[in-house]
Amino acid sequence: MKTRMWLLAGAAIAMSFAYGCKPKGAQSTISGDAASKVYVPPGQYDEFYNIVSGGFNGQMSVVGLPSGRVFKILPVFSVHPENGYGFSEETKPMLNTANGFVPWDDLHHIAISTTNAEHDARWAFGNANNTPRIARVDLTTFKTVEIIEIPNSAGNHSSPFITENTEYVVAGTRFSVPTGADENRDVPISTYKENFKGHLSFISVDPETGEMDLSFQIEAPPFNFDLARAGKKKSHGWFFFSTYNTEMAHTLLEVNASQKDKDYIMAVNWKKAEEYIKQGKGKKQSVKYAHNVWDENTHTGVSTIKNEVLVLDPTEMKDIVYFIPCPKSPHGTDTDPTGEYIIGSGKLAAIIPVFSFTKMLKAIEDEDFEGPLQGMPVLKYESVLHGEVQKPGLGPLHTEFDGKGFAYTSMFVSSEIVKWNIETLEVVDRVPTYYSVGHLMIPGGPTGKPHGKYMVAYNKITKDRYLPTGPELAHSAQLYDISGDKMQLLLDFPTIGEPHYAEAFPASLIMDKQVKFYKMEDNNHPRALKGINDARVERDGNKIHIYLTSIRSNFRPDNIEGIRVGDEVYFHMTNLEQDWDVPHGLAVKGANTAELLVMPGETATLKWVPDRVGIFPFYCTDFCSALHQEMQGYIRVSPAGSNTPLKFSTGDAE
Repeated sequence: MKTRMWLLAGAAIAMSFAYGCKPKGAQSTISGDAASKVYVPPGQYDEFYNIVSGGFNGQMSVVGLPSGRVFKILPVFSVHPENGYGFSEETKPMLNTANGFVPWDDLHHIAISTTNAEHDARWAFGNANNTPRIARVDLTTFKTVEIIEIPNSAGNHSSPFITENTEYVVAGTRFSVPTGADENRDVPISTYKENFKGHLSFISVDPETGEMDLSFQIEAPPFNFDLARAGKKKSHGWFFFSTYNTEMAHTLLEVNASQKDKDYIMAVNWKKAEEYIKQGKGKKQSVKYAHNVWDENTHTGVSTIKNEVLVLDPTEMKDIVYFIPCPKSPHGTDTDPTGEYIIGSGKLAAIIPVFSFTKMLKAIEDEDFEGPLQGMPVLKYESVLHGEVQKPGLGPLHTEFDGKGFAYTSMFVSSEIVKWNIETLEVVDRVPTYYSVGHLMIPGGPTGKPHGKYMVAYNKITKDRYLPTGPELAHSAQLYDISGDKMQLLLDFPTIGEPHYAEAFPASLIMDKQVKFYKMEDNNHPRALKGINDARVERDGNKIHIYLTSIRSNFRPDNIEGIRVGDEVYFHMTNLEQDWDVPHGLAVKGANTAELLVMPGETATLKWVPDRVGIFPFYCTDFCSALHQEMQGYIRVSPAGSNTPLKFSTGDAE
């Protein structure tokens, strides 16, 4: 090889200095006008929406830039007592899986929908790492409207990555596992190389509705797949995945998966895969996975279990998968806004290789291979290489772009961000982070049209940055101005959960498209009420259905008797308001679920099984008017078998 870049020993030494090399002099990086650049005056709006992963809390957060203000915690994969997500009868199906109801997950990465490689901001996609799933969020309502489980996968870290017109959301598998029938999956772990497989999943997205469908999977070697990016513009039709553990180790990966001097970027020609599918190639495989869809007309989620997936074998279809040698343990694989350059960030390398898509196609055409790998061709490093960024820093992870010819790479070990020229590969600036930076985010950074004004660093360690809060400290986001030649630190702000990746887009794309309330005439929930005169209570065996209305500032009905211990009580609450930002809440003393937070014009259901005799108050949890405290009611629970008659009041004078 032209350049010996696999500097494992040097990287290992560098790792030992991770905490000794923290940059000093934080204040020297902040100029006097930083505060004015992030100040958003009262009554004015932030320039960008930033959708941020919540990591181990399983949710997304909505943050304004440049202020750093958190506007909303958006429930996706974890139950959320604040509004009853995952607790209400309507939202429980959204968290269904082939393993049953799973109320938590680990959301690492975000993708915002694109058209012609530019953000259209119709939908946000997020990944569930633990129980492999992909979610879709509607950015007119900021609600999770679809979750699809991914079979043949374990550890869905390598997702969700989208093609330039959101044709597909693509996911790799972190943990390769045996697949197929029970007898194929019950194998010794020591047979990893023989019996384990990786899978790349291509989930199609309807261009009008956004509804997802697991279109096909590509079987892959039992490597670990990390981050990926779709090709764009000239490289549209390709996908590039980083891989590690090409040693195929299954124990102590820190040592055993770092023995070779290289791993690979896996280049996938998904357009060619589509051609093979049209020819009838691929095999249907029996699987089991859940597909959960939210119906905004009925305000209800529906879960369907599916049982089949189409799997392609790239060893039989020789021209859909190629491998590009890359520095050891690449974490990020990124494509520049033109689609010409592919950047691999080997965590244990002291250089950053930049590959040329044009050279890659030429190498494929010339069969310029250094040999096969698991029956698939490996391209020669020198034949595909555009060049190497020399001495960028220690521990390169992720690269974003500003649309002005520059790339920005995070350096985890040396806690810094390095700015470099994509054409000349020259490092032109570097700035410290505090500390151990992971992902970077530039608004539009992964698209063909970045907005090169701001950059956010998402850091893993925050000691000495915020007031201490015991053993666990908030994770840190740091906002930089990148509009000039030099990067300038503007703001530190804490984040929700452990954010990994985020994507931001101009607020102007969606501000005027926000749903403000649900029209009552469009509410087709089967238990919806159209007015207070429909409020009532009905018994069906041991099931009690309370048809409850809420409007400033009362519930109808508000006094209910005749409920017995052990009854299944369903509160079907309709918020009759037809005004923006007037939700109503519902909480019941003794209910071991959560509250409901019901939007104007919406209907939601809370289930409660009383387990003792008594009088139980219920009340509105969202401050809705000056008489909010008066918005309450009582429920009388009598012993099981009691003959207390069922009765209720809807406001009649006593």
